[in-house]
Amino acid sequence: MTAVPPPLSRKEARETDSVAPAADTATDEKPGVDAAAKAAKRAKAEKIGRMGAIFLMPLILVGMMIVGYLGTMHSPTVRDMPVAVAGTSAAAFADELSDSAGDALAVEVVDSPLDARDRVTAREASAAVVIDGDTATLYTASGAGVSQVTTVTSLVTPVIIGQNLTLETTDLAPLPEGDPSGLGAVFLATALVMAGYLPFSVLRTNSPELLKFRRIVPLLAGWSALIAGIAWLVTGPILGIVAGEHYLAVAAIAWLGVFAIGSVQLFLTRLFGSMGVIAGILFLMVLGMPASNMSLSIYSMPGFYRFLHEILPMAAIGESMRSVLYFGAAGVVGHLLVLAIGAVAGLGATAIWDRLRGHRHPEGVPTDVNVASLHGGRRPKGKFWRYATLLFFPLAMVTMMLTTMLGAMHQPSPKDMPVAVIGATTEQAHETIVGLEKSMGDMFDFTAYSAAETDDVRTLVENRELVAAFVLPSQASPEFTLIANQAGSPSAYQVADRVFTQVAAAQEMTLTIDDLAPLPDRDSQGLVTMYLAMGWMLAGFMVVIVAANAAPFTRPLRTMLPLTAVYAMFMSAVLWVIADPITGSVDGHFWPLWGAGAVTIFCVAMFAMVFERLIGMLAIIPAVGILMFLGVPSSNGAFSMYMAPDWFRTMHDYLPMPAAVEIIRSIVYFDGDTVAHNLQVLGLWGLVSLVVVFIIDALKRVRTEHDFGDLAAPAPAGGGSTPAAVDEGSVGDESEKSDESDGSAGSAAEPEDADERERELVLS
Repeated sequence: MTAVPPPLSRKEARETDSVAPAADTATDEKPGVDAAAKAAKRAKAEKIGRMGAIFLMPLILVGMMIVGYLGTMHSPTVRDMPVAVAGTSAAAFADELSDSAGDALAVEVVDSPLDARDRVTAREASAAVVIDGDTATLYTASGAGVSQVTTVTSLVTPVIIGQNLTLETTDLAPLPEGDPSGLGAVFLATALVMAGYLPFSVLRTNSPELLKFRRIVPLLAGWSALIAGIAWLVTGPILGIVAGEHYLAVAAIAWLGVFAIGSVQLFLTRLFGSMGVIAGILFLMVLGMPASNMSLSIYSMPGFYRFLHEILPMAAIGESMRSVLYFGAAGVVGHLLVLAIGAVAGLGATAIWDRLRGHRHPEGVPTDVNVASLHGGRRPKGKFWRYATLLFFPLAMVTMMLTTMLGAMHQPSPKDMPVAVIGATTEQAHETIVGLEKSMGDMFDFTAYSAAETDDVRTLVENRELVAAFVLPSQASPEFTLIANQAGSPSAYQVADRVFTQVAAAQEMTLTIDDLAPLPDRDSQGLVTMYLAMGWMLAGFMVVIVAANAAPFTRPLRTMLPLTAVYAMFMSAVLWVIADPITGSVDGHFWPLWGAGAVTIFCVAMFAMVFERLIGMLAIIPAVGILMFLGVPSSNGAFSMYMAPDWFRTMHDYLPMPAAVEIIRSIVYFDGDTVAHNLQVLGLWGLVSLVVVFIIDALKRVRTEHDFGDLAAPAPAGGGSTPAAVDEGSVGDESEKSDESDGSAGSAAEPEDADERERELVLS
């Protein structure tokens, strides 16, 4: 039986027409020459396009992520945060609060104290103030977000004190001991979002046959169940973030969240092909994180994000988790509806799209494989190994997020934070330390100093060898003083400020802050260093992954080294432009930041190249795992290294991410005092990695062409079955020939030559 070839795409049809032989055999020579010239022109254009992709793809992904994060979170400004007021003199107090806070608060007087409390638990208000005589009770809900509670408390408390009212505070939704920072829901939501879109980042280019509607829906349901089980296991029995009574609800939300995101991502993949993952990242992460109300309050984001908060899946997943974990499931239905509607809309749109394409292409629309294999070798002959590597990639990424990031950051608590105590004499400081250690345990590692050593202590604080110095009252200074360094570590500064303010208040005294390096308004959260360093890390390993798959002819070191050097300088300049002119999160410092960024990106690329040589695209797993999942908790960026587990604290001195964070912090705030040391750390990573790559290349031939395994083999005599990439990739017609078309029913005519077939696949 003669095999029926699949339909030609528009591009293939044009190319076929352009090389068709002329009818007049007498003039046959010239069309052949023209066809060869056109083929050479197409090959040159393709090579230029692939080289351009090496710069373009990281530019798009890294650029939109860093613009999104830096632009919204470097200096959040609170607007219209709702506060309810009730009780005696409520109207007068509300007017005073409105005048004091300005646009930051939207103050409303409600009928009763019960109504005020209910608005907080329903998350319709960020806080409530109930006035009873000369007492004002401030009601908050830590479960709705620690940053939100901190912000609203800082705005309301001064007004209460200024009205000579006695302040009492009540937390209506306190966070559990296993998750005192509330980051459990944050990282859980982030991991579930990753689980929804990550499989599609490689599915279409590696195993497109799985994208058939009848196959992908049950696979997506099973994948969602697997991730839900892992989320339950890690957050429940292992880390203890989720209490036993919430296991089932958390697993159900996790399943629905992953399934909904996967359903929408399926449709985006139909629309944009393998580029659909970029659209997914834009809506799910770049816009989704600022709009999620998870890490920072939605009331500190621009108004557009408040609209996105109501429709994007990360917000729906995160708020659903908060509803179940902290608010007795109050308000969960609305967020679950967002996910359910998204799932139905995604699957429905995909089904309609397939039906329309099926009418236009009754034989099915072939989808060529354009990634040789995830592990970098020949495409496995058996589907089992191909599917196993396909499953391993997103599963490993999500598992690392849930275990490493969540495990390290869900319970940040200060331990052995170095703080000096300065007394009139060293003996007085020692006596004070004994009393402090009894109440604080191992939170701080205290060192006693005398007043005569104050200048030396200030130098230690400025050099970040000490977090702070607590100065006892004396005749010269009758108040407690805290010598601190906010830019050195904003989270450590906050801890020291909070703790020693309480110590001073217990003595009925105030605490004076002597901040040696305060953060500017453009970096009010102290997160600019971390986000810019993340940009350097992402840019570094992406160039290697993109180049190896888009342009494998660049893989030899003689080509890749100069290419990476140019790319590193280019991306470092781009990231500075994002940080300064675009977002305004950095003021100047172009040359040192550009130079340090270029070195960092180049060294990270060398490190990623080691794994790319060994395991192909799967290099993303160890690269992201070491650079980001281990690097962020140990970076002293998101929170102080003295609040991380001991293992991460040790890695702070050795990993690239912490070195990059400290370089940026040193350049922007401390005149480059530690840049040389941290560049040595990065340089060592780059040099050792480059040596390892030399050794690998000496032992193993460097692949410079796409290797599609059996796809490049000639067809069996007599028109046997089609190569898997063409037949299995047909995803257009769901009224098709059913799944039995995996065999001979979908065979296609083969090129005369295996190399020509491989070239056609690569061109497509």
